[in-house]
Amino acid sequence: MIISQTPLRCSIVGGGTDLKSYYSIKPGYVISSAIDKYIYVIIKERFDKKIYINCLKREIVDKVEEIHHDLIREAMKITGIENGVEITVMADIPSEGSGLGSSSSLTVGLLNAFYNYKGILPTKEWLAQDACKIEIDILKKPIGRQDQYIAAYGGLNLFKFYQDRFIDDRTIQAGEFVDVTKLSITDEEKRKLSNRLMLFYTGQTRSSNEILSEQTKNMPKLLTSYDNLVCLAKETYEQIKCGNFMEVGKNLHKGWLIKKTLASTISNTFIDDMYDKALYSSAIGGKLCGAGSSGFFLLYCEPEFQDKVRKELSEYRELPFSLGEHGTRIVFNIKD
Repeated sequence: MIISQTPLRCSIVGGGTDLKSYYSIKPGYVISSAIDKYIYVIIKERFDKKIYINCLKREIVDKVEEIHHDLIREAMKITGIENGVEITVMADIPSEGSGLGSSSSLTVGLLNAFYNYKGILPTKEWLAQDACKIEIDILKKPIGRQDQYIAAYGGLNLFKFYQDRFIDDRTIQAGEFVDVTKLSITDEEKRKLSNRLMLFYTGQTRSSNEILSEQTKNMPKLLTSYDNLVCLAKETYEQIKCGNFMEVGKNLHKGWLIKKTLASTISNTFIDDMYDKALYSSAIGGKLCGAGSSGFFLLYCEPEFQDKVRKELSEYRELPFSLGEHGTRIVFNIKD
């Protein structure tokens, strides 16, 4: 039996610049962090040759091609698992449509568990690339690449996304590349930042595909807005390194104002009203996690004002959390 544990995430600044429609033109920059909420994948051998799947819907099939759950099916294909297994998926929170990167976390967690089941020890980069291949190349989801990478690497990072790179003065290596830069701050500074972030559930869920498809369609006429998000990500990276967390909160606000212009359904009157209440009760800034329109709202608020925010947003459920350190990992291996 193998059990993988893979974190969900909060994107802080720069989301959207990890879409190929942007980084194929100029590099995208995103600051994102794993959080201490997880998706667990369990795989164990069965005596018979069937495939048992316990996820949102229970499936019992004979062949991989018969599996309806697309992420599980494609992860099994890539890792070479054919039959005779039982797969169970569990999550700390109901994660579909949460905006916390659950689909990519699940994909990375599946790959990690499956490769280890086969006796293969994959690198973080390997897992992230395979997850991107499944979600973007095979399943044609209109998503970016930040979620797969933060799920694999964990921690608090600046990600740079770009197309092609120079090997030397005369040679260009074609492809899509991601540079991962871990923010080098102390554990105490990381706790201080965590203590100033709050998550509230909007109570709404929605597929991100429609929003992201519209973003991609609007990209050519909104390049300046994406450029501004890149500048904010670079600035926020420096502010976090210096411990200027109040500026991080202000940049959250600036980023949210930009993000709302990228597609017509990113926000709505319900979301705007919720955010106005948070600002009125002394939050400095915030943003919807994920593509928009639903899921969890991330807020920056100094600790002394957080009870005031909780009172103002009492109709919404708060999710206590901390910024996480680890990416996907194997937490149980009976073969060891």
